[in-house]
Order: sequence, then structure tokens, then C-alpha cells
Amino acid sequence: MIIDKLHEIVDKKGPVCVGLDTAIEYLPESFLKKYNYIDHALYRFNERIIDATFDIAGCYKVQIAYYEALGTLGLEVYKNTLKYIREKGGIVIGDIKRGDIAATASMYAKAHFTGDFECDFVTLNPYMGLDSIEPYLKYVESGEKGIFALVRTSNKGAKDIQYIDSNGEKVYEIVGDKINQLGKKYVGSCGYSAIGGVVGCTHRDEAMEIRKRLGSTYFLIPGYGAQGGTAEDVALYMKNGNGGVVNSSRGILLAYKNQEGRENDFELCAREEVLRIREELNKALGGKENEHKLWTAYSA
Repeated sequence: MIIDKLHEIVDKKGPVCVGLDTAIEYLPESFLKKYNYIDHALYRFNERIIDATFDIAGCYKVQIAYYEALGTLGLEVYKNTLKYIREKGGIVIGDIKRGDIAATASMYAKAHFTGDFECDFVTLNPYMGLDSIEPYLKYVESGEKGIFALVRTSNKGAKDIQYIDSNGEKVYEIVGDKINQLGKKYVGSCGYSAIGGVVGCTHRDEAMEIRKRLGSTYFLIPGYGAQGGTAEDVALYMKNGNGGVVNSSRGILLAYKNQEGRENDFELCAREEVLRIREELNKALGGKENEHKLWTAYSA
């Protein structure tokens, strides 16, 4: 199952999910000048980031909005980026956050689990109801695809709806329970389901309860770094160095900006940042001499 593959890769490489939410303004000016076409520069930037981090990244998350904003040329870059990761044997999450029902949801599922935009996992918004997830399940049943459904997000506005009390439970707790229950049919040998949850790490008060409550749910964890989440926050959502992947986008893509004169080797700066995050997470997870040893061995 795809969730077993992800779990195994995270055991070997660590839980860092490299977010390829790539905007044109993120590209070094000297690099951009080498290309006559913006889409060529954008794809080549992604390619170099992937090559430099592939042996130390658990997976990649590609946010479709950054490419949709550039029209058809941008979507071509999105397509080629997904294809490049998957052809290398990596796992890619299409961050599409779809949340429709019936025939429309079926078309979204077909669009992002087959064809030009095929991904291994997609992000979905279940707040319209669980029937917004149903059209994707036939792909999950194949064992080759997975879902990360929004449970409790990392933005400040999460409290507007997700924290509303309903008979003593918060809305996100109810949603999380439903996702966890739905996922029990798709649990792999690793003990986690191919139906995972998006759980932001910027609200730490509920972290241990969420991890305990959603025991078989694998997490996609946003909010680390730029949004204020720390390695110590992340550690509360993990189990034995696994159980989730931790997304970082701008922190990795723009790492070169923190080091004067290194824009020409931006991908090496990205690699160094992934390694820094891994080490920070390892310490927060209580890394002992023999704990997470595969993370080190894999990239040695």
C-alpha cells in the first residue's frame, strides 16, 4: 500500500516533506536570467531542488495554486514536476484541497489520481461532508493512492469554525473521528491508514490528545517554521519518529537568501536546510544514539 511505502521512506529518510509551492519571485534573479521562458526556469528550479534533497526528504508536496496562477504554462510545470518526482521513485502529495461532491468530485478524483496530474496522495477538504471523499475511495482501495483530509489546520482562522463546540466536542474533533473511522478499512501493515489527516502544529495544547485519539491516522503536518510551529510542537504529533510528515516550503526554497552570495547554489542551501530540520526534529523527538539511525545511514 502507498501508506506503507511512505512510512518506510520516512523511516529511512526522515519526515521532512519538501513543499514545492514555488513562486517566480522565489527564484534567484541570476538563475532566472538564464532562461528565455519563465516556465522553463520554474521547472528547472524544482528539478534542482528535488535532485538535491531526494535522498533526505520523506516526500514532496506540490501546491497546485502556485502553478494555476501562471495559466496553462504553469500547469505544464506542475505536471512535469509531479512526473519527475514519481519517476525517481519518490512520493508526491498534490495539495489541491478539493471539497465538492458527486460527479464533480469524481472528475477531480480522476484528474488527480490519473492522467497528467497524477499524484500519490491528494489533500481534500471534508467540511462539506464525507460524501465529498467517497468518489476518491475507489482509487484508495487499489492500494496505490491515499488522501490527506483537513482536520485541524494551522491558520489563525481555524478557530472560526473548527473550534466551535458541539455537545462538548469541537468540530475538528468530530471531523477527525470520522476521518479516523473511515480510514480503518485502509490500514496498511505499518498500522496507519491511507486516509490521513492534515493537522497543523501551531496549536500545541491539543496535540497529545489528537495523536491519541487518531491513532491510525497518518498526519500531514503544516505550520512548521514560517507559520510559527516548532520541532517540539511537531514531536507531539509523531510516534517513534514516524506517524506523519512535516511540511516546509518557503524555509527550504528560500534558504539561500539567508546566506549571502549563495544564490548560485540555491539547491545546496535547500539541502542544508532539510538536514537542519531533520536534526532539529530528531532532537525534539528525543533522538538517542540508536534512535532514527536510518535517517543518518541513508544519506551518509
